[in-house]
Amino acid sequence: MNAKNQKSAEQMDLLTAVENIVDLARDSALSDLFFSKAEPFASYISERMGISNEQSVMLALLIDNSDDDVVTARDLGRFLDCSTTRILRYSNYIDELDKLGFVIQITNTRRGINRTAFRVPQEVINAFKRNEKYVPRNLSGLSCRQLFDEIDNIFQMRSNEELTFDGTVERMQRLFDCNKELLFVSKIRSYGFAIEDEMLLILFAHLCVNNCDDNIGLHDLEFLFERMLWFRLRTNLRRNEHILFDTKMIEYTNNEGFVNNESLCLTTQAKRDLLSELNLVEGNARKKRNDVIKTEDIKAKNLFFSEKVSRNVDELGDLMENSQYEQIRKRLEDEKFRCGFACLFYGAPGTGKTETALQLARRTGRDIMQVNIAKIKSMWVGESEKNLKRVFDVYREKVKECDVVPILLFNEADAIIGKRSENAERSVDKMYHTMQNILLQEMETLDGIMIATTNLAQSFDRAFERRFLYKIKFDKPTVEARMSIWHEMIPDLTDDETRTLSSKYEFSGGQIENIARRHAIGKILHGDSENLLNELLGYCDDEKIETKEKKAIGF
Repeated sequence: MNAKNQKSAEQMDLLTAVENIVDLARDSALSDLFFSKAEPFASYISERMGISNEQSVMLALLIDNSDDDVVTARDLGRFLDCSTTRILRYSNYIDELDKLGFVIQITNTRRGINRTAFRVPQEVINAFKRNEKYVPRNLSGLSCRQLFDEIDNIFQMRSNEELTFDGTVERMQRLFDCNKELLFVSKIRSYGFAIEDEMLLILFAHLCVNNCDDNIGLHDLEFLFERMLWFRLRTNLRRNEHILFDTKMIEYTNNEGFVNNESLCLTTQAKRDLLSELNLVEGNARKKRNDVIKTEDIKAKNLFFSEKVSRNVDELGDLMENSQYEQIRKRLEDEKFRCGFACLFYGAPGTGKTETALQLARRTGRDIMQVNIAKIKSMWVGESEKNLKRVFDVYREKVKECDVVPILLFNEADAIIGKRSENAERSVDKMYHTMQNILLQEMETLDGIMIATTNLAQSFDRAFERRFLYKIKFDKPTVEARMSIWHEMIPDLTDDETRTLSSKYEFSGGQIENIARRHAIGKILHGDSENLLNELLGYCDDEKIETKEKKAIGF
């Protein structure tokens, strides 16, 4: 860096360097002239962050374009006025940023088409905001319990299609390399399995430890593998022709003397060999499941409703206070009424249905067992029905073992409580009929608290109507409620500005939160706006467009 550039660097910070690179990059087609002009700013980031100039340029572009959570190569191509192919020439720099923790690559493989996007973690953006060097989290020296928390994060990313199978393997190997001293790591590697078999064994251990699962269906394993590899593995597992059977690592489950070749678990010997560092109690590997939201983890949040909705929510909250709940439940039981409390929250998206369930749980000290409808549904006939039945079996166990009854939350339950076809002839229609019958029956015998949320009340099957004791409709907020939400989200707004925004745009709370997030990111990257209202009006117009035309991710 020459003397002139050195002098300017002394007055520079990380966000300024990013801003200069972005200004130079716009419509530059990543030309040699652009890289020459951007060199002093890239060098500044490079020296501060310990990465190359080329990596600094790509990171700056991803940070500036990350206001929509993810950035695709096509997004960058449009910004830079160059082809996607030219962007891909620099993908090796993004790969390195991914390995260093500055970027997360998200690969969606649905329908057999790879669609790659990139996301800059919030902790990286925060480091730039504070003008500090980003130091990736140290994954060395973990306890075995901490290791399994990291394994859970990796498999969750794969489940969300943020990683390919190869990317999952790479992250897992890096994690294991940092913790070679752990018995679990050394044991896994001592077997010398092929990589897909090693990953399968790690997945079995993860489901046992993190999900407390000794009844692992083939559908629980499918997300990890690419299609053709999974077809081969599934066939071998069904036929008892896999190396994990031969080495006594896994076995079929046994139900009343009948072996089920669709359900597997780690053997007792494998648990002893692999999981001794965790001091697990047999059959109760971990009480905290990854589908349970602990009450202490729920952050307080102000909600703004109409008078009617507030009254109904407050009444439900009073009922759910533990002393009241136990008293009412006992009274109902004595009078031969059903003891369960099933509640339906319905209304437009973004009106606070899910957040209300969370805040009720927080207020009343209850954990939430959240049901993932997508995970319940299976392509295999009979599996979806069994999965749903298992949800209620697990919930009953949790009710027994908890001092305070948890909430069973079916979020976005449209797919399971929607109207049924009059004449179900297709197997999928028959499956939904059976699932709905199971749900209706379970609601009749429910002894606990169930909340279902839905955006599509008009498609609600009337067979469920009498099963829901509380039915609360969440309307879009009034002008006054919207003003409160705007002020809660962006306290810098004046009363006149909140009234202008609230009157002009009939947004839900979720939409207002989107705009507040856009504003927060803009403030991080560009500083305070000279005209806050004009900036927000622009974001509001963008939000209206985005609700009509959802942007596709990938290229």
